[in-house]
Amino acid sequence: MIPVNEALDHLFALVSPLPSETVPLTEAFGRVLAQDVAARRDQPPFAASAMDGYAVAGADVAPGATFDVVGEAAAGHAFAGIVGSGQAARIFTGAPMPAGTDWVVIQEDVDRVDNTITLRDTLETKSYVRPAGSDFKNGDQIKAPRVLSASDVALLAAMNIAQVPVVRRPVVAIIATGDELVQPGETPGPDQIIASNSYGLAALAEGAGGHARMLPIARDNVPALELAFDLAADADLIVTIGGASVGDHDLVGQVAEAKGMERSFYKIAMRPGKPLMAGRMGNAVMIGLPGNPVSAMVCGHIFLLPVIRQILGQGTAPAPRETAPLGHDIGPNGIREHYTRAHIGPDGVTIFDRQDSALLTVLADANCLAVRPIGDPARSAGDEIDIIRI
Repeated sequence: MIPVNEALDHLFALVSPLPSETVPLTEAFGRVLAQDVAARRDQPPFAASAMDGYAVAGADVAPGATFDVVGEAAAGHAFAGIVGSGQAARIFTGAPMPAGTDWVVIQEDVDRVDNTITLRDTLETKSYVRPAGSDFKNGDQIKAPRVLSASDVALLAAMNIAQVPVVRRPVVAIIATGDELVQPGETPGPDQIIASNSYGLAALAEGAGGHARMLPIARDNVPALELAFDLAADADLIVTIGGASVGDHDLVGQVAEAKGMERSFYKIAMRPGKPLMAGRMGNAVMIGLPGNPVSAMVCGHIFLLPVIRQILGQGTAPAPRETAPLGHDIGPNGIREHYTRAHIGPDGVTIFDRQDSALLTVLADANCLAVRPIGDPARSAGDEIDIIRI
């Protein structure tokens, strides 16, 4: 058995970032920016009013001062003339500042009679003018790599970038194995259960930026597994679930190697998830996950997600950790690193009593994994412990 960090190093050595592709701005949300992009204009492209009011020369602003209103400026409709000393232009938010003005007196500070305004005694001291280029300037860059948020998409649009270079989404082929499995919605036989792991792992892959392709359940025989691997041959990442141990019906490793898989490692000193294997199969990386549902999902967080992030050019890093105080006493850990299902709340980290790797209800109630190192001694309430949010 090898430790988790060594297994991750082996996995990172198997993969490389994918090439880029260009997508319309409407499809850029959630994608990884593949290269730096530069603004194609200033924002705002002109000095603009930040409030509704009157545009004047700042040097003329004083309590009781009067101005003749000579025109109007609105967003999309600039005042074409020049505003001279003692004159004002009615202006609305977002409108270009007229020539001759550098100050907006907000409408609450003005009394107007016909086309004459008088400034009140209490005036704002701000100009309420947004200078040209105050948000960004032509040539300013958004740096890659970066997972594009909704705010980033709005910024790209404002920069007049309609086509966005992003990293191609990796195709993640997911193969659930086992005679005991049927798909959700089907009626299981007396010795069967519903396949759940593939759906949870597909959700993880999609959430990380991959494109999950769920293949038909592969039965516990060589021809079925050979067909499954053939169907996954064009994927970037092949994930098998179950059949990776050493029992009589655990054929995944045998068939994968017959198909040309170069095994990188097998078995990890962790719980849950000990019977995990990985290697390269053609142009794809293969990760063989254990069949217990919690084991598969924990390994998805610890191994699958970091690998997808590397494929997307986001670097080689394990699942992010943070420390938090324990909410109760816990006993010592054993000879394998333990990723315990837990919940972090106002009272600290609560590690659930039931840690069986078949209990999806416990995993669904967890919002973090509390990590116990090999040989970790007993801990007391208030001690800091590493957690991985899930």
